Amino acid sequence: MASIAIPEELQKMNRFFEEAGFEAYLVGGAVRDSLRGDFASDWDIATNARPEDVMKIFKKVIPTGIDHGTVTVHFMGRHIEVTTFRTETDYRDSRHPSSVQFNASLGEDLSRRDFTINAIAANLKTGRIIDPFNGQVDIKNRCIQTVGNPIERFTEDALRPIRAIRFSSQLSYEISPETYDAIKKVKNTIPNMSIERFRDEFQRMLMTAKPSIALRLLEDTGILALFIPELAACRNVNQIDDRGYHVFDVLDHLYHALDASAEEAFSLSVRLAALFHDIGKPDVRKESLKSLDPKRPAKLSTIVSFHNHEKASVEKTRTLLQRLRFPNKLIQEVCHLIQHHMISYESAWSDAAVRRFVVRVGVEPLEKLFELHLCDSWATKGEKPGELYFSVIREFRERIEKVLDENTALSLQDLAINGRDLLQEGYKGKIIGEILNDLFSIVTENPSVNKKALLLQRAKELYKKEIF
Repeated sequence: MASIAIPEELQKMNRFFEEAGFEAYLVGGAVRDSLRGDFASDWDIATNARPEDVMKIFKKVIPTGIDHGTVTVHFMGRHIEVTTFRTETDYRDSRHPSSVQFNASLGEDLSRRDFTINAIAANLKTGRIIDPFNGQVDIKNRCIQTVGNPIERFTEDALRPIRAIRFSSQLSYEISPETYDAIKKVKNTIPNMSIERFRDEFQRMLMTAKPSIALRLLEDTGILALFIPELAACRNVNQIDDRGYHVFDVLDHLYHALDASAEEAFSLSVRLAALFHDIGKPDVRKESLKSLDPKRPAKLSTIVSFHNHEKASVEKTRTLLQRLRFPNKLIQEVCHLIQHHMISYESAWSDAAVRRFVVRVGVEPLEKLFELHLCDSWATKGEKPGELYFSVIREFRERIEKVLDENTALSLQDLAINGRDLLQEGYKGKIIGEILNDLFSIVTENPSVNKKALLLQRAKELYKKEIF
């Protein structure tokens, strides 16, 4: 008979349940992951003890979802969710049941769960597995299917189809044909759930090892068009022309960029920027004919261009991330990366050009911007760039480091003079801001003039008629 190792903390917790006359089992993802050989860090307990009983058994209990039988127990430094065995009926809003009954058995409790791989329990004393729906078989076969009728399970909770797709990507499991067909049939009911629930699952998808698996499933089922239509609209937007830069349409390019960000284990902000950095291209796409061979000007080639696509992409990304209710700080960071993702450095750049780049982008976002640029370059042909790419980037990084080491003025605050200095010289009003901006431009071109006396003299030369 199958069993798993039960952590010491849970064995001790079980003794409290037993001494009070109750049963308790480890359920859900922790059991699934243990059977898969993975480390299980989040523990969910199912018990025949009611919430009020649990609150008597343990000293520190938070009633996090007490109406549905769930409390959070603080035990041995861990936060452990404990839920009473229950059955549910008449899901009124594709999420919440109209009634919850707490006189259920463990088998009845497991029968209300979403997928067979999550409907497995383990005895907290012995580790013995209770698996009434053959979830272990589906784990072995790497298959995701619902407990019972998939239409019924998905009708009960509109998030479940999204979870099926997320698990497919996270675990590299196939969704069973019956379950997958049901997702397509119920997709139009999915928008009934709160946007935050979709966002949370979408974010988990992005953080998997190969997130394009989930994105392609969202696209194929029609769910992507419901929640992120701007992204779905990138399908079949051709960017292949006679120059040979790209081999994918816009959407596949974005998928490859996202996978590259996961391959490199980049942060959520970089992954979001990788996925959306070209999302504005459908709105600005143009085709033209141009000769690419100076020796044969009459031979015209097709050129596909996306002028100012980064600006269009920023606008769309901000709109959709706000709609998905991502935090404002994260939205600003992602949009800033997208705005500046078109790095076009060449060795011929002057030192002043390098300084202008750093001033425009800022110092803090530089590392993530280079990460995004790598993802973008990776996705042009679906393979990691060669040594030539990395040698150019290394050179650019070295030149930026040189600029930073020179303690160059990279903002108005770094100028050797400020507004108070100009006030003392007799300047007033908005002209002070104009002077500082012009002096900053001068210092960016030539850092050696960033001295108070020199800048005051330059201000007099440029604005001698403006003093009053």
